[in-house]
Amino acid sequence: MRPDRSMTRRSFVGQTAVAAAAPLLAAASSTLGQDAASKVASSAPVERKLRIGIVGLGGRGSWIAGLFKEHPGYEVVAAVDYFEETANAVGDNLGVPAGKRFSGLAGYKRVLDSGVEALVLEGIPYFYPEQAAAAIDAGCHVYMAKPFAVDVPAVFKMQSLAKKATEKNLCFRVDYQLPMDPANQDVKQRIAEDALGGLAHIYSGGTCGQLPDPQVGPTIENLFRRAWYSHIALSGDLLLLYDIHIIDGITWVTGMRAVGASGYSRIVRPDPHGDRTDCGGVVFQLQDGTCWTHTTQLLQNNAVMYNLEADLMGRQATAHLAYNGKVFVRGGPKHYAGAVSSGIYADGAKANIAEFYRCVTEGKFENETAHRSVDCHLTAILGREAMARNTWLTMDELIKENKTREVNLRGLKV
Repeated sequence: MRPDRSMTRRSFVGQTAVAAAAPLLAAASSTLGQDAASKVASSAPVERKLRIGIVGLGGRGSWIAGLFKEHPGYEVVAAVDYFEETANAVGDNLGVPAGKRFSGLAGYKRVLDSGVEALVLEGIPYFYPEQAAAAIDAGCHVYMAKPFAVDVPAVFKMQSLAKKATEKNLCFRVDYQLPMDPANQDVKQRIAEDALGGLAHIYSGGTCGQLPDPQVGPTIENLFRRAWYSHIALSGDLLLLYDIHIIDGITWVTGMRAVGASGYSRIVRPDPHGDRTDCGGVVFQLQDGTCWTHTTQLLQNNAVMYNLEADLMGRQATAHLAYNGKVFVRGGPKHYAGAVSSGIYADGAKANIAEFYRCVTEGKFENETAHRSVDCHLTAILGREAMARNTWLTMDELIKENKTREVNLRGLKV
């Protein structure tokens, strides 16, 4: 790897700083059509097979690759992982020919050169903007995990790529599972029909167990097997890495991103090597003045906390969103006893895979999930920075800073 590789990325994402003036997109995107489509996407007929390449074959990546393989509308024809042995092992399971398995940081370029129609990004978020840009330039559709960016310049780069994808009739989809769940969709619909009698405040949380945090070696190669979670420049920290599920859920329902935040976070694990936080809390202010309190932790402490859940409390009723468990609207004119949102992790991913196929084959290139991601990612980054600084921070200040997170890629395999 060239010593100036990190500089290449800085220049790459920095070109989109002017996008900071772009309008809010979540409120403008049409998610109701997406919600309705998701309920029938899995039963839609298969017109043809899409030739896809998978980038990132770790635990979730190999699992997602298996779900794509199970869907009758896809043919997995290429696979890449930084580690050659992983690419070969998972490639065997997927039935990918030996000549279409690639490794190293530039392996995704070889996948694009192999003739795929779509690129599936399931690796390390830090690299997504560069990988996604190459895919769009190559005329390929993109399906990606979240977070899709770790800093403000990269978020706006992804926003510009989503617009470019639409212009080129390409699908650019982010795999959020909660909005694909029928129970949560029912709650969202009731909120849209004024079930709350006006939104007053929100409470949400994310609770995750332990993650590996090894000492960095001569290069950061040893971090590429799950340990990247513990480094903010690679993962984005807790609010982006894990809590983004419910942060996106709130953005999806309200159509708003935060305009300001104040909070505090800390590292409490002994002998930390990465800079990710272990716990914290943040109070967001939404555009309409709504107060939103969010707590987060990544500790193995048997805590009973909100785990990817949210209460949206209005003047007349309270709505509950959840990644797992019962969702409902309690009180008010649209009272809803609720339903259990179970199996979202798998069912939501399968629904997104089916919806991706539908959008590609039916020419639906509005790319709502990518546009909404701009708002939920900026909100998460604002919360992360406000907690780290233990201060009040506005969205305008955050965007003006335009701070890029850098990674030392010296010595890595190209």
